[in-house]
Amino acid sequence: MALPRPLRSAKILKFLPFLSILCVLVGVTWLLLLPLDEYSRNTYISENALLPGGVHTYFSGSEQNVFRAYRHEVKALQHAPIEQMIETIESIFKGQGLKVGTQKFRYEAGGKIYEGENVYAVLEAPRGDATEAVVLAAPWINGDDQLNQSGVALVMALARYFKRWSLWSKDVIFLITSDARAGPQAWVDAYHDTHTPGVASLPLTSGALQGVVVLDYPTTNPWDRIHVLYDGINGQLPNLDLFNTAVHISGHQMGVRASLQEMFEHNDSYEDRLRTMLRGMVNQGLGHATGPHSVFIPYHIDAVTLQVSGIGHHDEVTMGRILESLFRSLNNLLEHFHQSFFFYLLLAPRKFVSIGTYLPSAMLIAVNFTITAIGLWIKSGKRSSVSSHGEDTPEPSSITEEKKPLIQEASSSAIPSNSSPITVTEHSRSLLLPISFILALHFLSFLPLYIFNTYPSPLLTPLFALLSLLLPPVLSRLLHLFSPTAQDYELIKCFSLLLLGLFLSALATLNFSLSFLVGLFSVPFSFVAPQPSGRRWVALLMGAALQVLAPTTALLGVAVYMREGVERILLEAAFGWRVWGMWTQVVVWCVWWPAWVAAGVGVVSSWCGVAEDKEKSR
Repeated sequence: MALPRPLRSAKILKFLPFLSILCVLVGVTWLLLLPLDEYSRNTYISENALLPGGVHTYFSGSEQNVFRAYRHEVKALQHAPIEQMIETIESIFKGQGLKVGTQKFRYEAGGKIYEGENVYAVLEAPRGDATEAVVLAAPWINGDDQLNQSGVALVMALARYFKRWSLWSKDVIFLITSDARAGPQAWVDAYHDTHTPGVASLPLTSGALQGVVVLDYPTTNPWDRIHVLYDGINGQLPNLDLFNTAVHISGHQMGVRASLQEMFEHNDSYEDRLRTMLRGMVNQGLGHATGPHSVFIPYHIDAVTLQVSGIGHHDEVTMGRILESLFRSLNNLLEHFHQSFFFYLLLAPRKFVSIGTYLPSAMLIAVNFTITAIGLWIKSGKRSSVSSHGEDTPEPSSITEEKKPLIQEASSSAIPSNSSPITVTEHSRSLLLPISFILALHFLSFLPLYIFNTYPSPLLTPLFALLSLLLPPVLSRLLHLFSPTAQDYELIKCFSLLLLGLFLSALATLNFSLSFLVGLFSVPFSFVAPQPSGRRWVALLMGAALQVLAPTTALLGVAVYMREGVERILLEAAFGWRVWGMWTQVVVWCVWWPAWVAAGVGVVSSWCGVAEDKEKSR
């Protein structure tokens, strides 16, 4: 005989936690399988018009002497005022017959002022109509606060070299920014007329930007390989064809090895592929700029940064030829990059995983929260009890006299006669308190979002960590003033996890890495719950686990991973919020943190008598 619907629901409720755990395990296992050959693919050039490495390069001889003269000029300006640097570079560009423009900028973020001046020159294409352009850029001071001596000199040398060619169908812009962080952002914002009041407009522009290559070349010594930076703001990526073109030209045409994600000794093993993928996921999850190229990608401009690394036998001639061949390929483009992938995970310079392969792992993590929320919703509206020994008796007010005989009859017909009869009751849900609490919690999350992006300080993290530690007990005590029932706590957790699953599912299509990482750290939220008085030690362990997984703890972990102080990480986050337009903080404080607080309130309720209320209501 088929089970009555209430009993079928009870069996489903017992099954859902196992289904939730299964989703998490499959999602993590799915990710770990990606570096295998069966799930990854070799990179390839999708846009045939690029023809990478198909031209002979001529940068050598006298051009090398010009480069060394420019490098001497740059070194002489190392400690000069920025005005003198701009004036010297401007005069060099003008002497080459190029149109030149300058731009001053000023940003304020996290209590600090970021200001400087950019200079750029435009080579008008002899065979073009000024509707498209490509950019070769170099910061005066690179991301490691080093003078980009050879990089700036090589950009000026290539400007002189490219001027002599009549093959260009796209304008070529040569950009020197005063730094690697604020300068490129100010320039690209002004290029698209979206700059803030502290940023000057550009006196000179060209057509739509089709591609950007940034050169980070501070050393004067021979080098061994190029390191390609490709991660953009908020985890956005350039078209894979641009990355593949740079790797193909350097490796197949110039015999230079390429590396990525600081994996300089990559032997193409499973461990190295996995480590490369995870490093890329962390960078995309953090959403920060990994190089000057990152600020161009939100404008749908494909960009990469080329760094030199190691000690070898390659010099400025090799890098000049790589850039010459790369820009010849970009010049061949008939339309904007579109053929290849914009969503991918790189495992090695020539191995990648596309979005269709890796996306299910983050979706499965997000589905875990939705499954748990569905189970809590069903559970909040049903109560069952065994009445033979009085172990679990329903609340007298919850069952009407008319329903008792019907329920007992249905229950007794579904179980053997020698078993204890089961009484199932239907409860109407009271939604006002749970919904009000969740909404208030999400509105409260704007407070840390504002504070951390406005007043970064090394004392802020431990202070807020303490406040976060105290917040669940305080909110639980305030909530207790409204006499919450076990059903209220179930619905609070239900709505919290439902929103978390909804947000992470949507986020996975935009920033897979951030969605996966936040989802993985939030997995315990599905399984923490109020405990009866006899098991408060379990609640204590749950509370300790939640503290380890708190967003403030994750901030300390990021500082350790990046080998920076907490103050520097906070300043970087504030700068990213104000200047780069990072929204990682929104996900952390408005998605992850409210779910963490809601889980903490549920655990702390064990000390507020809710567990006992829950036992009585069953």
